[in-house]
Amino acid sequence: QVQLVESGGGLVQPGGSLKLSCAVSGSGFSINAMAWYRQAPGKQRELVAAIASGDIRNYADSVKGRFTISRDNAKNTVYLEMNSLKPEDTAVYYCNTAGRTTWGKYFTYWGQGTQVTVSS
Repeated sequence: QVQLVESGGGLVQPGGSLKLSCAVSGSGFSINAMAWYRQAPGKQRELVAAIASGDIRNYADSVKGRFTISRDNAKNTVYLEMNSLKPEDTAVYYCNTAGRTTWGKYFTYWGQGTQVTVSS
């Protein structure tokens, strides 16, 4: 019922920029928060950025000042604008949403993941 589709990943040179998108589709629910996670080979998945009600935003220390998370409520889409990219930003990026159904059940769903590679 709830589906997340990610796009925007790719190959970029160090210092470059990239913008990821995640569109949430479905019905019978409302979104409380959206977030971006990433996972590099051999490493655990880590939180990159999150946005909740009231446009409250949180960022991992490693991306603070370089990444910006935003949300278009009308389109049910969350974005991650990444600037000044570094090789250590290379990872599969996953979109996550947390919300509740119209009958009061809480849930969380994950996107399929999109590869971001930062290399010369």
